[in-house]
Amino acid sequence: MAYEAEDILKKLKEEDVHYLQLQFMDILGNVKTVTLPRNRFESALSEGTVFDGSSVAGYAQIEESDMRAVPDLDSFLMMPDGSSQRKTARFICRIFAPSGDRFPGDPRYVLEKLTEGLHKEGKDFYVGPEFEFFLFKRDEQGNPTNIPTDTGGYFDYTPMDKASLIRQDILGSLYDMGYSPEAAHHEVAYGQQEIDLRYAPALAMADRITALKSLIKNIAQKYDLYASFMPKPINGVNGSGMHVHQSIMSPDEKTNYFYDENAKFGISEYGMNYLGGILSHINEAAAILASWVNSYKRLIPGFEAPVYISWANKNRSALVRIPAGIGNRKRMELRCPDPAGNPYLQFSAILAMGMDGISRKLQPPEPVEKDIFHMEPEERIESRIQSMPESLGEALHHFRGSALMRSTLGDHIFENFITVKSREWDAFRSQVTEWELKRYLPVL
Repeated sequence: MAYEAEDILKKLKEEDVHYLQLQFMDILGNVKTVTLPRNRFESALSEGTVFDGSSVAGYAQIEESDMRAVPDLDSFLMMPDGSSQRKTARFICRIFAPSGDRFPGDPRYVLEKLTEGLHKEGKDFYVGPEFEFFLFKRDEQGNPTNIPTDTGGYFDYTPMDKASLIRQDILGSLYDMGYSPEAAHHEVAYGQQEIDLRYAPALAMADRITALKSLIKNIAQKYDLYASFMPKPINGVNGSGMHVHQSIMSPDEKTNYFYDENAKFGISEYGMNYLGGILSHINEAAAILASWVNSYKRLIPGFEAPVYISWANKNRSALVRIPAGIGNRKRMELRCPDPAGNPYLQFSAILAMGMDGISRKLQPPEPVEKDIFHMEPEERIESRIQSMPESLGEALHHFRGSALMRSTLGDHIFENFITVKSREWDAFRSQVTEWELKRYLPVL
C-alpha cells in the first residue's frame, strides 16, 4: 500500500500512537532502532533522524559519520500490543549520506536497485524463507545460555511447553502485523523452532525479517527465555538455517517465469539458466549467505545442511532443491543461507547469481538424486560434485576475487564486508581452544 505522510499522521493520531520506531540493518544483519516520541512524528516522516554512522558496522568512517535515516512510508506498520500500554508504529528506513544522496553502504539500497531492474521487465523476485532459531534458558543472572528450553523434536507439540506458547504468540503477532504467516513448528533439535512466512517480493520480505528478528527476541524475553539466530549453538545437533524458496514472477503473480509444463522437470529455460547461475557462483557468495565463523560449523556432513554443490528434485542433501509443484508453486529452494546474516544482502547475492546465469545462458548439470553425504569421494569426483567452502576464511577467499559480488554490492559494502569479516576470521583462528588443549597438550 502506498502511503502519504498526511495519511500516516492522521492514522497515528486516530490510533493514539505514542512512539515511532525507525529501523534499519547494518551489513552484518543486526537490527538498529531509534525510538521517537510524539513531538517528533511530523519531522520524522519528512526529514528522518540523524545518527552516527561511524558506530554502525560497515557504514562509514569518522569523517563522514553523520547519516540520516528517512522512513520509507510504504513500510508503515503498527506494532502488536506488548507489555507497554502505549502504542508504537514502525518504519524501515532509507539511509542518506551527508551529501543528501542515497548512501551506497545501505544494504537495503542494494536490493532496491536490483529489484528495480526486474520491475522494468515486468517481473519481481519472490522469496519465502524458512526461518529457524533456538530458544534457550537464561541463568540466574539473566544471561543467555545454550541450554534448550524444551526436549521436543520435529513437529512435536506440548501444550504446556513454553516453546509452543511462544510459537503461537509469534504467529498471532505476525497475523496482527499483516505478514501472512504460513506455519510454525518445532524443528529437529531440542529447543529449535521454525517460522514460515508466505512468499513475497524480496524487498518486502527482507523488511519483514527485520521486524521478525526483533519480534522473536522480544517475545522470548517476555517468557524469560533467549532466542538465538546463531547457526550452530550446540555441538553435535542440527544447526539453524534459512532455506530460501524463490521464483521470478509477474507482479500480479499470474506468470511464473520458472515454470514450463512441457519442459523437463517442469522448469523453463529461463529457470534452468537461473539455476546454472546459482551453482556457478555459489562459492563466491557463500560469505554473504553464511557470513559468520559459526555458520560453517553448521555446513558439515551429517546434519541435513548442504555441503556439496548440486541440485535435485527430491534429494534433500543437495544445495538446491526443486520442490514438487506446478504453476506458481514451481520454485527453487536454496539451503545454505542462515538466519544470522543480512537478508537484504543475502537476497541480493542470490538474485545476482541467478540473473547472471540468465544473461549468460548458463546450464546446470544433471540433478543428483542420490544421497550425496554417503557417496564415496571418488564417486563425487566422478559426478563432478564440488564442495562449498569449509570455513569463513575459505569463503572470504572466493568472495574477494568475485567481480559479480563487487558489482552487485558496490565498492563500499564489498570492501567494508571484507574488512569486518577478515578481522572476525583472524580473531577466531588466533584462538587456542579447549579442544586443542585436551587433544594436543598431553601428547605433543
